[in-house]
Order: sequence, then structure tokens, then C-alpha cells
Amino acid sequence: MTANSAYSRLEDRFRRLSAVQGALSVLHWDSAAVMPAGGAEVRGEQIAALSLIAHEQITAPEIADLIEAAATEPLEPWPAANLSEIRRNWRHATAVPADLVEAIARQSHETELTWRSARAANDFASLAPRLQSLLDLVRQVAAAKAEAFGLSPYDALLDEYEAGGRSARIDQLFDELGAFLPDLRARVIERQNALPPALPVEGPFPVEAQRALAERILDVLQFDRAHGRLDVSHHPFTGGVPDDVRITTRYAEADFTRSLMGVIHETGHAQYERGLPKPWRGQPVGNARGMVLHESQSLLFEMQACRTPEFIAFLAPLVRSAFDRRGPAYEAANLQRVYHRVSPGLIRVDADEVCYPSHVILRYRLERAMIAGDLKVADLPGAWNEGMAALLGITPPSDADGCMQDIHWPGGSFGYFPTYTLGAMAAAQLFAAATAADGAILPGIAQGDFKPLLAWLRPHVHEKGSSQTTDEVLIGATGLPLGTAAFKAHLERRYLNG
Repeated sequence: MTANSAYSRLEDRFRRLSAVQGALSVLHWDSAAVMPAGGAEVRGEQIAALSLIAHEQITAPEIADLIEAAATEPLEPWPAANLSEIRRNWRHATAVPADLVEAIARQSHETELTWRSARAANDFASLAPRLQSLLDLVRQVAAAKAEAFGLSPYDALLDEYEAGGRSARIDQLFDELGAFLPDLRARVIERQNALPPALPVEGPFPVEAQRALAERILDVLQFDRAHGRLDVSHHPFTGGVPDDVRITTRYAEADFTRSLMGVIHETGHAQYERGLPKPWRGQPVGNARGMVLHESQSLLFEMQACRTPEFIAFLAPLVRSAFDRRGPAYEAANLQRVYHRVSPGLIRVDADEVCYPSHVILRYRLERAMIAGDLKVADLPGAWNEGMAALLGITPPSDADGCMQDIHWPGGSFGYFPTYTLGAMAAAQLFAAATAADGAILPGIAQGDFKPLLAWLRPHVHEKGSSQTTDEVLIGATGLPLGTAAFKAHLERRYLNG
């Protein structure tokens, strides 16, 4: 491959584009974690300007000619896969006009900032106009991409988060979940109610002590501090780039369990980013495959590995030491019952893994209706409350704990939500395959040693980047494409037979 070949020139272009996109990711993190309130307006302009620059780079007229010319060149498998991803990214970008890219970047920033204060004040009325304006722009993007790709508007958005993802397949998988989850949940709750309740783990738990415990767990999980950091935000997330990963959590003095699992969840995301193929950093093929595999990694750490009896036994003495607590409530057996408690609740990020899919299915249905034009933002609170009552048997007492609890829609992320439960299914497949393949993984977790687990995940998932589809990665690692069987078996084993 010559330095002046069409493919090499594309690599150069996309390496520069990756630098701009990485800067945008760090700016978004800064906005959520450390930016002073007075910086909001100028930050919105910065994000809009850089978004437009990135769009102009990828849609430059010569890019199409370079892609066409590179397709005639002899390419090894990884460059060929990279060219495929370049073409995919280019198609997504060229489907949307530049002025719409700039407008949606600015509106999503403004809407997210409004969401922060509106949720704190339980004031949906102040959020609704901005969210409707953002939704109108997102629907324009969806329509433009739908026409370009020959897809439904919702599937065109979904494809941004999961390449090749289609609502028809999601419907099938979610129908399978719906066929067994309500009965399984009822049986689990009946079983738990027949036992003495878990002893309460009562606060206050000082934030500084929680932060120190979180930092200790980061070390256990092999978090690379030379290439990452932990901060606080309104909603936990992972940002930055593979060589500078930014993760956040949020603390509540009344309950350390949620923030700690939030840290573990985001560390799973961070490990995926850090494990992406180093030779392909800065190229589309070196990026994460999509949000199904990304969420599989966060949920593999949070739900699969770190709620095992092995890990909780390791964690219990660290908890006692961190908060200077003693007694049966802080023994491993009770902490395990706390972490394995199944009970329908209001908040998605705090939901147990039996109830969690219902939270996702609700959001999936609502965002599809909003993109289709069948649900207006003004009607969202009522539709949300009806859906919660139907799926989980509870009704939120406030919009703050209802339709305003997530950052995704105010941030413009429509089409993301189904990947959470698809990721949970993939996590169950991957963890079952990993522990079956390497008998050192669970004993390692019991000792606080995650090296064996990471040693399996790196070649089977992380280092694949975007060189394969999600199903190809899963088939290579587990022998099967994405399905519900491993997830169902995991839930039954942990909550009915454990």
C-alpha cells in the first residue's frame, strides 16, 4: 500500500477526523463533570462549531471519490474492514445537511442543560418546549437517513448506535423476554418473600468514604489511571477516548450500593475502550463495534461478575473497612441478598436485572412513538406513567422519577435505549462462555483478581474493534448469535436456584 494510495489518503483524513471527534467527547465530559454554569453558552457554540467541522471533513466532495478508488485496491482484511466502516460513517454523515448537524448539536446541548435544572425542580413544563424542539430536529435527521438508507426512520437512528440493528429483530427478542419475564419476576418475588428480609444497610455513608471505596474498586478492576479518571456528574457515563477515558458516577449519602455499582458499570465501558485494537486507534475499524457490545461489557462487570457470591465475599470486608461498620448487615451473605433483591422500582439505573428489561422496553416503545410522530413531548408524562403501571405495576409520583430521569432524550440520543437490554443478553452469553473456557476466572474474582477475565475479554471482544459484526463477535466468542437463552438461564440460576 503506497503512501499516496486512495486508501492511505482516507486513513489520513479519518485520523484527523478522529482527533476532532475525540475533542468533542472530552468537551461533553467537561460540560457534565466540571464546567462552571457560566460556561454553558460558549460551550454550546464550541460543540456546535466542532460538530460542523467534523461533518465538513467527512462529507468533503473528494471523500466519495477516494472511497470508490480504494474499493479497487487490494486490501488486507483489517484495511478492508476499515474501508467498510469508513463507507458506513460517510453514508450516515452525507445523509444529513450541515445546517441540521449544527442545529442539533446546539439544541441538544441547550436541552441537556435545561434537563439538569428541570429534573432537580421536578419541572417538566420548563423542559418540554426545548425537548420538543430537539425531537423535531431528530425527526428531520431520521427522515433524511431513512430516505438515504431505505429504512424506517427509527431504524435509521438505531443504526447509528448498533450497525445493522433493526426494530424487527428487537421486537422478536423483546417478545421472547416478555413471554417469560413477568412469570419469572413473580416467582422470584414469591421466593424472596418467603424468606426473612435482608437486614437494612443504613447510612449515612459519607461521600468521601464512598469515593475512597470506589477508587479501591477501580484498582481491583484494573482501571488504568494513567489513561483515565473518575469524576461526578448528574448521570453516570463514560466519555473521552481510548487513551483518555473519563468515567463518572453520582453519590448519595443514604446508599453506597448504587454509586458503587455505577462505578463498576462505567469501568466495564472503560475497559472496552482501553482494550480496543491499538494499531487501529484513530480509524473507524478501531472503534467499539456498537452499543450492544459496549453495554455488554458494562453489564458483564456490573451484573455478571460483580454480583457473584465470589465478588461479594471479596467486597464485604472492604465495605466494613470503608465505612467502619460491623455486624451481620455487613457480612457477605446479607450484602449478597441486598444486591440480589428483586423489586420493581422507579429508576432504571438502580433496577435489578430481572426488572431492568421492562424499563428498557418502555423507553423503546415511547421513543419509537415519538419518532413516528404518534407521541408528542407534552403527552410523554402520561404515556410514561401508563407504561410503568402496565409493565412494572407502579406509577411514578413525580416526573423527576418518571420521564425526566434519563439524560438520553435531552441529549438527543433516540435509538440508544434498546441496546441496554440487548447488551444484558450479550453479557450473559459472554460471561457464561468465559467462565466455561477458563476455570481461573471465578476463583480470581474471589481474590479480587480480574486479570483472567480481562485476558479472555481482550482477544474475544475488545480487540475485535469494528472488524466484525456484533453477531460475528458473539459467535466467535460463544458459538451463538445474540439470543435470550443464556440470559434466561442466568436469571433462573441466580434468582430461583441459587
